[in-house]
Amino acid sequence: MSLRRPRKVVLLAALVTTLALLCCAGSVTVILFGGFSDDDDERANLTMAAFGCGEAGPIDPNAELPDVREYGDQQVRNAAIIINVGAKMRMPPRAWVIAVATAMQESGLVNLGHLGARNDHDSLGLFQQRPSSGWGTPEQVRDPEYAATKFYQKLKKVRGWEKKSLTRAAQAVQISAYPDAYAKHEPAATQMVNMLADGAANAVGNSLSMECAASGQIAASGWTNPVQAEVGSGFRTPERPNHQGVDLMVGRYAPIVAAASGIVSMVKCDEDFRGRKTCNVDGYPGKGGCGWMVEIEHAGNVMTRYCHMVQRPFVHKNQKVTAGEVIGRVGTSGNSSGPHLHFEVHMNNDRSSAGATNPVPFMQQHGAPLGDAG
Repeated sequence: MSLRRPRKVVLLAALVTTLALLCCAGSVTVILFGGFSDDDDERANLTMAAFGCGEAGPIDPNAELPDVREYGDQQVRNAAIIINVGAKMRMPPRAWVIAVATAMQESGLVNLGHLGARNDHDSLGLFQQRPSSGWGTPEQVRDPEYAATKFYQKLKKVRGWEKKSLTRAAQAVQISAYPDAYAKHEPAATQMVNMLADGAANAVGNSLSMECAASGQIAASGWTNPVQAEVGSGFRTPERPNHQGVDLMVGRYAPIVAAASGIVSMVKCDEDFRGRKTCNVDGYPGKGGCGWMVEIEHAGNVMTRYCHMVQRPFVHKNQKVTAGEVIGRVGTSGNSSGPHLHFEVHMNNDRSSAGATNPVPFMQQHGAPLGDAG
C-alpha cells in the first residue's frame, strides 16, 4: 500500500459540527470537529474531506499529521494507528470508522492507564480492554497496535457486522454498560477517517481495492441513496423557494431505503391543506401535505424525511433501522404531480424549514451522491 504525505488542512467553520464525547466515567467534553480543505478555492466544495475515496491509502502514523481542533497530536496519531491496523488486516473502511468511533467513546483516543477510583474494573488503553477478561496483558492492551488488532479480530467474528448500525457492531465487541453511546461519534469518526485516509469513509472495498461508493451501495460513512434516481426539482429553487428537499424521479412502487441507520421518529399520513388524510389515493399539485411519510433520526442529530409513498410505510415509530433497509415504496400521495420520492435532510433534529439543508451536497459529503452528483 502506498503511503502519502498529508495535505495541509484547515478547519472549515461552515462545516463545524458540535459533538458530545461521553467518557467512561460519564463526564461530557464538547468537541468541535470540522471539514478540511487545502486552500480557499476548495472551501466552496464543502466536501467532508477534500480528498479522494481512499485510493492513496492511510497516512503513516509516523509522518507529520494534521492538526485537529480539540484533539492533541497523540490522539490524532492513535486514530491513524487504528486506521492503519485496519488497512493492514484488509478490513473495509467501514470497520475503520467503527473502530475510531469506539475509541472516541471509550477513551477519547487517549491511551488510558489505570484510572484509580475512576477506573472501570481493570480497563486500559484506547478501547478500555480488560486484561481480566482475556484481552491481553496490561502492557499489551496499552499498545495501540495490539489493542486495535484485538478490536478488529473480535469485530470480524460478529456475524453480519457490516450491515449492523455502528452502535450495534461496536457493542457486540465491547459489551459496554452504555450500549447506545457509540453512535454519536459516527460523524466525527467519519471525518477523522476521511482526513487520515484520503476520504476512505466515502468508499467501499478494502485496503487492496477501494473505490467510491456507487449508487445503491453503503459507503463506509454509513450513508446510502434512499432510491437510485436522478434529481428532479431541487432544493429551494427560484421557482419553488419553499421546497425544503429534492425530488428523486423514480417509478411507482420502487423501494425506498433508509439513507443511514437510525430510529424512526415519525410515520404518518400527512394532512393536506383541507385537513384531510387521504393518502391511499394519488395526490395532485396544490393538494398539500407529504402523503404517506417517514422521518428517521440519525447520529449527529441529523433527521431525514421521505414523502409521497404509495402505501402505508413498512416501519413504525421508534423502530431501529439500518442503512439500506427498505422502509416503504415510491408513490404520488399528497402534494404531488407524479411518482417520485421527496427527500429532505434536517440538521439538529429540527423538523421545521429552519433545520432543512440541501440534500445534494450533504449526501455527496457522506459518500452517497444523489443522481449524477458524483
